[in-house]
Amino acid sequence: MTKPKVLISDKMDPNAARIFAERGCDVDVKPGMTKDELIACIGEYDGLAIRSATKVTADVLDAATKLKVVGRAGIGVDNVDIPHASSKGIVVMNTPFGNSITTAEHAIALIMALARQIPAADRRTQAGEWPKNDFMGVEVTGKTLGLIGAGNIGSIVASRALGLKMKVIAYDPFLTPERAVELGVEKVDLGALVERADFITLHTPLTDETRNILSRDRLEKCKKGVRIVNCARGGLVDEVALKDLLDSGHIAGAALDVFEVEPPAKDHPLFGTPNFICTPHLGASTTEAQVNVALQVAEQMADFLVNGGVTNALNMPSLSAEEAPKLKPYMALAEKLGSLVGQLAHGDLPKISIETEGAAAQLNQKPIVGAVLAGLMRRYSQSVNMVNAPFLARERGMEVREIRNEREGIYHTLVRVTVETSQGSRSVAGTLFSNGAPRLVEMFGISIEADLEGDMLYISNTDMPGFIGSVGAILGEANINIGTFHLGRREAGGEAILLLSVDSPVSADLIDKICKVRNVKRVQPLKF
Repeated sequence: MTKPKVLISDKMDPNAARIFAERGCDVDVKPGMTKDELIACIGEYDGLAIRSATKVTADVLDAATKLKVVGRAGIGVDNVDIPHASSKGIVVMNTPFGNSITTAEHAIALIMALARQIPAADRRTQAGEWPKNDFMGVEVTGKTLGLIGAGNIGSIVASRALGLKMKVIAYDPFLTPERAVELGVEKVDLGALVERADFITLHTPLTDETRNILSRDRLEKCKKGVRIVNCARGGLVDEVALKDLLDSGHIAGAALDVFEVEPPAKDHPLFGTPNFICTPHLGASTTEAQVNVALQVAEQMADFLVNGGVTNALNMPSLSAEEAPKLKPYMALAEKLGSLVGQLAHGDLPKISIETEGAAAQLNQKPIVGAVLAGLMRRYSQSVNMVNAPFLARERGMEVREIRNEREGIYHTLVRVTVETSQGSRSVAGTLFSNGAPRLVEMFGISIEADLEGDMLYISNTDMPGFIGSVGAILGEANINIGTFHLGRREAGGEAILLLSVDSPVSADLIDKICKVRNVKRVQPLKF
């Protein structure tokens, strides 16, 4: 079996390469490549491990014909075109927890530096002055800290700030009241936060919703004398407005570790502004954090490439290495059922329902849903997988519904896929046998047991004597060998279904010939 091949294209702790090798991957370490050099070689690799220097753009992804996963050692993935990666079926991972403590501690350090004006006092003292009377700081004890974003890093900042005896308020649309109580913070809306906070720290990704979340209007509404810290992403704060309000004295101080454009221009308007502190994107720059994120991304990527485990992916459901073996047969069943309805359905499919019963309902549903969509969406593209299938489904306006029934029915475990078509709802269902083998057990309301493998032929007809012999004779005359033969009918003399596995594909001419057999309604070749 060929080993997965991984490229590390940015400077990273050398132990990352060791982990890849120990876990069954071949690895090349080539930091500092130009974009053209990366494009020239990326087609050789199954995995790409990066930090912030490598830009994984659409043209890089288009050249990455074998690539299955991009792993970012760190939180921010601004340097990866995630929508394009998703459309290509490439998993994008990050390491959201490896540098959380480091970034949170940097935010706290900047809060203290602002409160006591430490950088300016240091510069003047080292220049030979003794400006003791020029620096009057403020205590943080008893002050109100406003968190914009109370996720992993924000919650650590809250914990440290509470230890400094600050009062903490937080704005985060995803923060539940129960979680706020657990963190010891007060949940508020953004308007209340800017009006009440003595210090504001930002801990949110840069999205269309968060860009300039501290706009000029919001900065002007801030409490006079507020101090602002941003160790998250550039672009969250209106830098021009921040300069103006620092000059006017409305904002008492600001500390930025990140800028909208990095590195910022040498003549950036904030440089030299009194009570302004900046650092060159050092939030994750500790020895411990650099080691942690490098090891974590190597472990995650190797786990995915070797075992199928998915951790901290930004464009597909997580699937632990422990879950993967248990879910693998269900995902195989789900993909076959999705493929079956996709090959048989006419026209667009505006709605799809994925229902699990019994043992299947006890499992992580997202991989099962992703597998159904991967099978289904192959009617549109053969390069579909679990990563880009949900993307393609959304692109086509498909409504996906998940239904979980923990009760057991006739079968110990069951997966049912129902699609809305121009002819109404069509449903197929399957189960797993005790050996883990997937088996179709129901099709369009008709009980029928069949393996879905290789080349097959679907025939719907009215149940009448002589039909089976006619079809068998036509295939025999064409030297097409029948592997398996599966029949089901709604009632005697009523609608019937025949599923045949055949040893070679059936030509269009032969299908036309079978269509002319008496009482045949439809003939459709299938491929699994």
